[in-house]
Amino acid sequence: MENPFSINNYKDSIDNQLIESALLGNKSALNDLLKRHQNFIYNVALKMLNNIADAEDVTQEILIKIITQLSKYDKTKAQFRTWLYRITFNHVLNMKKSNYESMKMNFDSFFGVIDDAPDIEVSINEELELAEAFEESKVACMAGMLMCLDRMQRLVYIVGEVFEIDHRLAAEIFEISPDNFRQKLSRVRKDLYQWMHNRCGLVNLENPCRCKSKTKGFIELGYVDPKNLKWMSNYKHRMYEFSAKKIDEAWNARDKVYQKLYQEHPFKTSLKADEILSTIMEERPFNEFLGMN
Repeated sequence: MENPFSINNYKDSIDNQLIESALLGNKSALNDLLKRHQNFIYNVALKMLNNIADAEDVTQEILIKIITQLSKYDKTKAQFRTWLYRITFNHVLNMKKSNYESMKMNFDSFFGVIDDAPDIEVSINEELELAEAFEESKVACMAGMLMCLDRMQRLVYIVGEVFEIDHRLAAEIFEISPDNFRQKLSRVRKDLYQWMHNRCGLVNLENPCRCKSKTKGFIELGYVDPKNLKWMSNYKHRMYEFSAKKIDEAWNARDKVYQKLYQEHPFKTSLKADEILSTIMEERPFNEFLGMN
């Protein structure tokens, strides 16, 4: 699976061939084109919303936008992925507030919730039994931290730090300069990592918060369900497998520790991925859907 956020390891020619075929009425080509990007759109939406059902709905909305505007795409003005992710990013920045966002959680209140969860030590046998739940707690907690950022900060961090988007491509998609993007990424990295350093036991062993000691408390409170894992299920890859491996001399060794923790998160596939595509394809006549009368 190619990472569209990489400049050197992504073949734009494949997109162009599929677009040409789709606009000639090849439904299979359109399906293949959407599949190339669907999982990346879904994972951006999932990190932005912290809710699987909402992310699936948003992914479908974005794919419909892409299809209905495809006949207007002009490859002389922008690469397809630039055009597509500009639509995607604008959509997630302007979508209605999610239930989580309506809570107006900030870092103070978020870590207050974590602190209020009871610390319950686990036995050696329980460590083996709850291994996946420990991971679920860690990922869920870090996903919650992202929700303390505003939408633009969150999006810049997801594509800039987790997927390591090339700054030139980021500049094209966000329609800002590469320097401006780097500055935005640097600021959000500083804000997030400062809170993690002061409160998270994953990066600073002097902090009291520990995923293992909090997990049973999270289970009791209903934040984690070992029988219905939200994050640690339905995935084949980790985020770092799609990293573009950019070079950023402004980083230091501590920054890499935080980044690595987020890149270890699962790159998930929507359980409704095929259902979303089939629903879109069957919704109306093919040529009408593409805006071709």
